[in-house]
Amino acid sequence: MSRPKLPGPSRASAFRQLMIMQRDRIGMMTGAAERYGDAVAVPVAHKTLYFFNHPDLVRHVLADNAANYRKGIGLSHARRALGDGLLTSEGELWRKQRHVIQPSFQSRRLARHADAIAQEAGALVTRLRKRSGGEPFDVVTEMTGLTLGVLGRTLLESDLGGFSTLGDAFGAVQDQAMFELATLSAVPMWMPLPHQMRFRRARRELQRVVDHLVRERGDRAGSRDDVLSRLIVSAGQERDPRVGRIRLRDELVTLLLAGHETTASTLCWTLALLDQHPQVRDRVAEEARAVLGDRLPGHADLARLPFATMVVQEAMRLYPPVWLLPRQSLADDEVGGHRVPAGADVLVCPYTLHRHPEFWEDPDRFDPDRFDGKRQRDRPRYAYLPFGAGPRVCVGSVLGMMEAVFVIALVSRELRLTVQPGHRVRPEPMLSLRIRGGLPVTAGPAAS
Repeated sequence: MSRPKLPGPSRASAFRQLMIMQRDRIGMMTGAAERYGDAVAVPVAHKTLYFFNHPDLVRHVLADNAANYRKGIGLSHARRALGDGLLTSEGELWRKQRHVIQPSFQSRRLARHADAIAQEAGALVTRLRKRSGGEPFDVVTEMTGLTLGVLGRTLLESDLGGFSTLGDAFGAVQDQAMFELATLSAVPMWMPLPHQMRFRRARRELQRVVDHLVRERGDRAGSRDDVLSRLIVSAGQERDPRVGRIRLRDELVTLLLAGHETTASTLCWTLALLDQHPQVRDRVAEEARAVLGDRLPGHADLARLPFATMVVQEAMRLYPPVWLLPRQSLADDEVGGHRVPAGADVLVCPYTLHRHPEFWEDPDRFDPDRFDGKRQRDRPRYAYLPFGAGPRVCVGSVLGMMEAVFVIALVSRELRLTVQPGHRVRPEPMLSLRIRGGLPVTAGPAAS
């Protein structure tokens, strides 16, 4: 039986599609889904991208036949930027890395981390309160500092407050990774282009941070059980010390990036949406006052803040921190009756999947109540993938949700953050879905 040919743009448009991917990646994916449906073949330069945008097709690629797919276009190119950390590694190396890190995310540890998260969130509110009535400031910078502080206290048991250069360094890494994607890695790394020189400086700075963290931990790694110590011990077990140093660097750089960037992105999008929907912000504040009074939250409070949780979930639906999940097939496959050849580049796009009109009523509308119990149960499992799915689902999803909910509850209880009039809030699809140009806000007291 012949398989139906995948719809999509003509092969003659391949160069034009490459130009579109360089300047408007989200527009490219959204347009393909709207025009051609749930299974699309998109020619880009010399490649064909197989784009699947239905929960059943996504489940096949990410879960049912996940063994046939490795990290693909974009993340495979990001390996030149990030090395072989947990985000980009494959096979036995990935399983070993996951085994080393996984114990740090057990439930009993997460409960212990709740106090540190709440304290960092409380300190953030104190800093922002001091800005009340003052000049506009970029809340992206504040959220980046917060999430790095939480990462340092919870997973690394180290103070990251002195590394103010980390934000810029990771910006350079993300720029390089997206350049690799847009050019399909056709530009040699040795070329002295400005952004590639910036990237090389960023790699040196990240190596400096890693060396400092390892040196600071010293001989105590073997007696401690945080992620940093576990990674140091694991690296020391490599037969080749040089390999061990490279593995440690790649893992720590990846953890520093993934451990703060996605949560910072989620917090910024949530705050932007709350500014646009003050009635929702007021509901979050009322819930926080009723549950917490004037105290900081504890681990048990996470279950007692359901509306704040739904607000964060809805923000991640509209603006998923990981907006694209690229894969590459290892062998021939069939997805929804469509042939996918070995070596094909396959794309799953949570940004478009989360706006699929078959599964989301009025999909562009901000509506946290769509995540109440019954409505959520009636929705297909793979229609919502803010943390990915299958074997490579985000290991830090529960920790990230706790951090986001605590911060949104406390900020809403105490403050009203107002986006500067005239500032256009637009997505910038990098490794994470950032807000283009930052988010300038002013701070004032919350309505009581």
